[in-house]
Amino acid sequence: MTEPRSTAKDRDPTTDADDTETTRPAVESPPPGPRGLPIVDNTIGFARDPLEFLSSMREYGDVAGYEAFDREFVVVSDPGLVEEVLVSRDDEFWRGEFENEFGEALDIEGVFFAEGDRWRRQRTLLQNAFTPARIRSYADDMVAETVRLLEEWSDGEVVDIREAASTLTLRALTRSLFDLEFEDDRTDRVRRWVRAMGAYNDSEFLGVRVLLPSWIPSRAEREYRRATADVTELVGELVAERRRSDADGDDLLSLLATGEYPDGSSPSAEEITDQLLLFLLAGHETTATALTYACWLLAGDNNVQSRLEREVSTVLGDRDPAFADLSDLAVTEAVGREALRLYPPLPFLQREPHEETTLAGYRIGSGTTVQLNMYSIHRDERWWTDPDAFRPDRWLADGEDGQSVLHGGDRPEYAYFPFGGGPRHCIGMRFAMTELQLSLATMVRRVDLERVTTSIDPSFEVSLDPGPVEMRVRKR
Repeated sequence: MTEPRSTAKDRDPTTDADDTETTRPAVESPPPGPRGLPIVDNTIGFARDPLEFLSSMREYGDVAGYEAFDREFVVVSDPGLVEEVLVSRDDEFWRGEFENEFGEALDIEGVFFAEGDRWRRQRTLLQNAFTPARIRSYADDMVAETVRLLEEWSDGEVVDIREAASTLTLRALTRSLFDLEFEDDRTDRVRRWVRAMGAYNDSEFLGVRVLLPSWIPSRAEREYRRATADVTELVGELVAERRRSDADGDDLLSLLATGEYPDGSSPSAEEITDQLLLFLLAGHETTATALTYACWLLAGDNNVQSRLEREVSTVLGDRDPAFADLSDLAVTEAVGREALRLYPPLPFLQREPHEETTLAGYRIGSGTTVQLNMYSIHRDERWWTDPDAFRPDRWLADGEDGQSVLHGGDRPEYAYFPFGGGPRHCIGMRFAMTELQLSLATMVRRVDLERVTTSIDPSFEVSLDPGPVEMRVRKR
C-alpha cells in the first residue's frame, strides 16, 4: 500500500492559464504519485509487475510521477499528451538516459537507440528496405514461410504457438529482408539469443544486480553475453557472404553491406552489426508476439472465428493469400489490430526532455523519464467501449461502437499507438502489419487452433511475452 506523494491529484492540471491564482492548478509543480518504500522507492513495485504498476498510476491522474531505480519517472495516460510528446513537441524530447542504459547493457546500438543526425542518416538508408514496393515484394515469402510451418504440423498435435510464431517470423524476416533462407542451426542461434536477452532483462528488473557488486556478472548476464557473441559471429558471416557474392540487391542486408549514407560514407562494421542485430530481434519478436495473441484470442471467440473463416473463404477460395488480397481481408486486419490493442508488444514508450519543461501544467525535470502508458491507454474506458474485451468489430466500418480510428470516429488518434508515432514511429510498421494479416489468413484457411493453455499472464521481457501458449492443431 502506498500513499500519495502529493494531494495534487485532486487538482485539475488543464485549467485555463488565465484563471486567477485561487482556481489555477499548481502549475509547474511535480505531478502526484505514490511515495513508495524507503531507499528503494517504487523499484520493487515496478519490477514485480510493470503493467499492473503503470495501470495503477491512473488513480493519480493522466500525469503521475514516481521514483524507482534511483531516478524520477512521469507516467502519461492521456492520448493528447502522448501526441504532444511524440509529434507536436517531439523536438523537446529524446529517447533518454534510461533507454540508453538499457541499450548499453545489451551492448546494442543501431537506429532504435541513435539520436540526432546519426539517427536521421541511419533511418534514411534503412527506410529504402521498407518502401511500399519492397513490402509488396516480401508478401509471397511471408505466405510461403507460413505454409512451410503449417505443413510441419500434424493433425491433433499440440504446439507452443509462441515458439512456432517466433520461428515463422524469423524465417520470414531473413528470407525477405536478408534474401536468405535460414537453416535450423541459424534460427536456433537467434532464438537462444532472444531467450537469453529476456532472462537477462528480467533478472535486472527483479533486482539481481542490486545483490551483486557491479564487477560480478550475474548468471543471466553471462549467458546473454555468450549468446550475443554467437549471434554477432553469425551476423558477421552473413555480411561476409553477401559481400563475396557481389550482389546488388535492395534488401536490408545488401543495403547495409554495400550501401552508402547520403554523404557518401559507408556504415562501419560495428554499425552494420548493430543494425542487423536490432532487426533480427525487433523484426521478428514483436510480430511473433502479436500473432501469438491473435491466434489465442481467436480460439476463444467462436463468433469472430466464424466471421473470419467466412471472409477468408469468400476472398481466397482454395488458394493462399497474396498482397493484392489485403484490402479485401478487412476482418483479418481487424483481428490483428485488436490483438495489438489488447497486447501491444511494447506496452509503454519512454522519452526524456532535453531540458526542464512542463506537461499539462506539471514540471518535468530534464533527467526525468516520461513513460507513455500505451497498455493502459489501449484499455481506457474513456476511449474504448468494453475495453478489456476482444472485439475486432470496433475496427470495421460497421462496428458497434462507431469509434473506429480507421473510419473517422471521434476517438483520439493516440488512443491507439502500438507502433509509436511521430518521426520515430516504427520503421517496420507496414512490414509487421502485412505479415500479421497474411499469416493469419493463411493459418485460418489451412488449420483450426484450439486452446490448450486456457489463460495467459503476460510479462514484460523483450516484448509483452505471454509465456508458453499451447494450442491443438486441427487440419482442414
